[in-house]
Amino acid sequence: MDTLPDYLDHDLQMISIGCNPSPLSIKHQCYFANPRNRFWKALNGSGLIKEELAPDVISMQILLNQYRIGFTDVVKRCTPGVSDLKAADYRQDAPLLLKKLLKYQPGICWFHGKVAYKHFLKYTLADKNDIDWGLQVLKIGNSRVFVTPNPSPANAAYSLDDLIEWYSQLRKI
Repeated sequence: MDTLPDYLDHDLQMISIGCNPSPLSIKHQCYFANPRNRFWKALNGSGLIKEELAPDVISMQILLNQYRIGFTDVVKRCTPGVSDLKAADYRQDAPLLLKKLLKYQPGICWFHGKVAYKHFLKYTLADKNDIDWGLQVLKIGNSRVFVTPNPSPANAAYSLDDLIEWYSQLRKI
């Protein structure tokens, strides 16, 4: 199956968790590779990293090895959009993600979007509808959970400045 590799290791500061990979991300083998996706601009503007990085495999390695930021998805199946995912995708992959998060125990499990976090919870720990942005009460093992708006260009409700502010809050945890 064509998908993105996980960038995971022990002793990570955080693991960035998207809903699922896009065809463009798989083509470039880089998370958030769509040039209209605001992840990289928000990350560069947030102060979480000290240098400007571009969406490529080298940057993924820098984030993992230097900044100790890992990457994975709730669902590993590639689709053009989140709306193309089915309940069976979450039912199959969310428990696998839980095992990964419990194995690696990052400082923070960083979910991009309430949809990603809600479906992860539904098929693993608890069915919750009242998810807030930011730091969550629930922990995954010893890992804290933080939810930010999805940086996808389809999520126009949040500006780049909004994303930068949410990403900046991760520095303070």
